[in-house]
Amino acid sequence: MTKAPKRPRDPNQLGKKIVDLATGQDQDEVQAVDAKKRDAGRKGGAARAGSLSSSERSEIARAAAGARWER
Repeated sequence: MTKAPKRPRDPNQLGKKIVDLATGQDQDEVQAVDAKKRDAGRKGGAARAGSLSSSERSEIARAAAGARWER
């Protein structure tokens, strides 16, 4: 999961940061967070699912369902 940038502790600085983000004056930070979120979806499970055949995915899903029902 991507981490959001740290927010300032001072209420005045926090207010300015919120206004800057809302008005689009701090685009670098907004674009960096959006890029991280967009890239995060392309890794992990989607990449693994793309490399597996349908029978392998089915077998993994069947094992996962069995593990859930064991509890």
